Amino acid sequence: MAPRLPARCWRQLHHPSSLLLSRTTTVLPPPPAAPSLLPRTTTRGVKYGWSTLSPRAKPNRFNQVTSGIPAPTTGPAAALLRRARTTPLRTGVLAIKKGMTALMGKSGARIPCTVLQLDRVQTVATKTRAKNGYFAVQVGLGERHADNVGAPMLGYYEAKGIAPKRELAEFHVRDAAGLLPVGVQLLPDWFHIGQWVDVRANSRGFGFAGVMKRHGYAGQEASHGNSKNHRTMGSAGPSQGGGSRVHPGKKMPGRMGNERVTMQNLPVLLVDNDLGIVVVKGCVAGPKGCIVKIQDAVKKPPPPKEFIEATRRQLNERFPHAKQVLEAARKRHLELKEARKEGRIQEFLSTGLIEKETVAQAVDAAILEAETMAPRPEVVA
Repeated sequence: MAPRLPARCWRQLHHPSSLLLSRTTTVLPPPPAAPSLLPRTTTRGVKYGWSTLSPRAKPNRFNQVTSGIPAPTTGPAAALLRRARTTPLRTGVLAIKKGMTALMGKSGARIPCTVLQLDRVQTVATKTRAKNGYFAVQVGLGERHADNVGAPMLGYYEAKGIAPKRELAEFHVRDAAGLLPVGVQLLPDWFHIGQWVDVRANSRGFGFAGVMKRHGYAGQEASHGNSKNHRTMGSAGPSQGGGSRVHPGKKMPGRMGNERVTMQNLPVLLVDNDLGIVVVKGCVAGPKGCIVKIQDAVKKPPPPKEFIEATRRQLNERFPHAKQVLEAARKRHLELKEARKEGRIQEFLSTGLIEKETVAQAVDAAILEAETMAPRPEVVA
C-alpha cells in the first residue's frame, strides 16, 4: 500500500502562489454543456450482459472463428449440428392405441402386432431456427369441444382455421426441408410397409406399489420369527464402509408406471388409409386409448429419398390451397378480434357470417387471387 501524503503537499495545490498555475497562465472557461435530449437512465446493466471491462480486457474478443480457432460448440447452430444424425428428416404423427392382435406370416408364423389409429392428424404450426432456435412441426390429433378449450387456445386455432385438437405434440426435424404447410392432414400412408419406426407413449400407471411388485423382490421368510414383514424390503442401507445412510437410487416402494417408454425399431406391417390405421410389430407401452407418437426410427436408415419426395408431392396434391386457406383464416381472425374489442361479436354469433363474406367465399377469393397472380406456363408449339 502506498504511503499517505502529508497535508502540506495538498495545501500547495490550493495556494494562490502554487507552481502548478503561474500568473501568466490563461485559464480557459469550461465548454458549455450539450443539451441533454434523453433522460440519464441506463438502458443496459450487468444483469442484461453489460460489462464494466474495457473492450481490450474482454476475453471473448479472442474467441472468433476468424482467428483460426474452430467453430464454437455452444449455441443453437452447434446444437443442431450435434444432433443432426439423431434427428429424423420428417415429422412424426400422433395416433391412438386401439389394442393388440396377431398377423400370420407366409410361413405360418404368428406375429404379434399393435394397431394404431390416426384420427384427423393435422399440422398446426411450424418452428424455425430463426424464430425458435430449432426446426419442428407441431401436430394435432382428434377434436375437442370448444367449451373445453380456453380462450387463448381458441384464438390460436382460429388464426389457423383449424378446429380445436384433442392433443398437441412437437416433432423435431433436421432442417427446413422437413417443415410442412399448416393445415394439411397426415394419413397412414405417411409410412410404408417395412419401414422402421420409433413409438413413444406413457406406460400404464399402477399407483403406489411395494418392492415385490415394483422391483421383483423375493420377500422375506414366512416363519422363524418373522412377524408381519413378509413383503417388506428389509434393510435399506449399509452401516460400515458406505456409511450409515441410504444410497441414492435405492429400490424402494413408490409410484409404479406412468413413465415415458420408447419402443425403438418396430417394423410397419400394415398401412390402411380407409381405416386410418398403422400396424406395427410387437408391443407398445400404454393402455388402450392412450396417445402415442410415431416417427421414423433414429437408429435405422431413413426412408428412401424417392419415398420422401413422393409423400411430399402427394401431400401438396391433396391440399393444393393450404397457404390460401391459412391466409383467409388469419384475415377472419383479425376481423373477429376487432369485433370482440368493439362488442359486435354477438352479431356474428347470431348470423354466423362475417360482415362482407362467408368463410367459404373468403377461401375462394384467396385461391382465385393466387391463381391470377401466378405466372402461366408458356406453351411451346
